[in-house]
Amino acid sequence: MPQPIVTIVSALLEDDLGRILLAQRPADKAMPFLWEFPGGKIEAGESPEEALVRELNEEIGIMVSPTHLKPLTFASMAYPDFHIILLGYQCREWAGSPCAREGQGGLAWVMPSDLDQYPMPEANRSIVGFLKGHHSHRGFEKCEPNAAP
Repeated sequence: MPQPIVTIVSALLEDDLGRILLAQRPADKAMPFLWEFPGGKIEAGESPEEALVRELNEEIGIMVSPTHLKPLTFASMAYPDFHIILLGYQCREWAGSPCAREGQGGLAWVMPSDLDQYPMPEANRSIVGFLKGHHSHRGFEKCEPNAAP
């Protein structure tokens, strides 16, 4: 029987120092105490950007304009009972100070080079490799498509 596919949106919130925000999953949710990029499920009728704006407000109390969300990467990961498609959006501008609003164990601003020190669900972990390969002291580098021969 095919596994249900769950599409999740996540924010790679980057501060002025180049750190990325992680949130620790609540004790009463699946994969408790693991660290993840803030975000959540897309609800019926929502675009990915609308869902991420809603989730960031609900989870960590910040306001983000959809125009400040830039598609960056994605991950596709099979778990025992479902399959996740995780859409990662870069965000460098928001209003408010992030705070744990939904029972998260905490929030942490982490340099990309230190993300390996935080236990994460595999879908989030797969994005870490991308971040480490595309992050510089100026933030995420723009990836250009290969020029045609």
